[in-house]
Amino acid sequence: MTTATAPPTKPEDAAAERLRGGDAMLREVTEGLLAPQKQIHCKYLYDQRGSELFERICGLDAYYPTRTEISILERRGDEIADRIGPRAVLIEPGSGSSLKTRLLLDRLRRPVAYVPVDISGAHLEIHAASLRRSYPDLGILPVCADYTGPFEVPVPEIPPRRRVVFFPGSTIGNFTADAVIPFLRTLATTAGPGGGLLIGVDLRKDPAILERAYNDEEGVTAEFNLNLLRHLDRKLGSDFGTEGFRHVALWNDAESRIEMYLESLERRTVHLGDIAIHLGLGERILTEYSHKFTVDGFGRLAAEAGLELEQTWTDPQRWFSLHHLSI
Repeated sequence: MTTATAPPTKPEDAAAERLRGGDAMLREVTEGLLAPQKQIHCKYLYDQRGSELFERICGLDAYYPTRTEISILERRGDEIADRIGPRAVLIEPGSGSSLKTRLLLDRLRRPVAYVPVDISGAHLEIHAASLRRSYPDLGILPVCADYTGPFEVPVPEIPPRRRVVFFPGSTIGNFTADAVIPFLRTLATTAGPGGGLLIGVDLRKDPAILERAYNDEEGVTAEFNLNLLRHLDRKLGSDFGTEGFRHVALWNDAESRIEMYLESLERRTVHLGDIAIHLGLGERILTEYSHKFTVDGFGRLAAEAGLELEQTWTDPQRWFSLHHLSI
């Protein structure tokens, strides 16, 4: 009879053990960097500076999603508002500047409240104050939260007829294939019985158009990506810096997605607390996926999440789409 022995502890296992019960951000970032494919969740791109840079990206000629989605809202906004119906509470996870939301609020019939949700508290308060000036009779109820997890929706003074979650942009594409359906179900829970989802979905197109959108000549997307490291250094006391990294964005046709990375230009060791992260020359840290869909493909995902696709609006080129889902 032999005595079983435990396998030797790997350094990354020991590091993960030390992180248990610690700071949530430090734990999540470190665990991602200890994975075989090093990664940092894309939500950490959006500190105040990151949010400002993303707003600049949205105005770039190369970045088609924002202006294309706005064109749909401008041309079909009355139809979309009719589908949402009167006396709605509009909830927007990842609200940013709420630019697109204003196009909806201007068309909705007697909306009860608008709930912008953003991880950057300073950015959120700036835009909430602007919205209160623009819509003095509308309840503006901001929530500073990570919308990928549960958050409490404030109760407006006037009882609403329904809740509708507005999730514009191409943010739904940031979720992996195994995470998108649970996330859709989470949004449905936020909307509640009788509620709805209005979701922006970027569509498959010429890869050259996609790669140009994420590798703009002005370098704003590169600065946005590199700012993630500044955010971590400031919040976690890490020592990434930005000089030894470059932005990389490429199209993965098999997975139907743009993949965004930070590539190390040298061999180096980065420290997060007492944990050392070793990076090889040319090693890449994944910072974002941006999946691109077909209209039918997104409809199948919605059905799998238990949602009914009621109506879809697209631009004439079919580059982008807005979908209304019922619960």
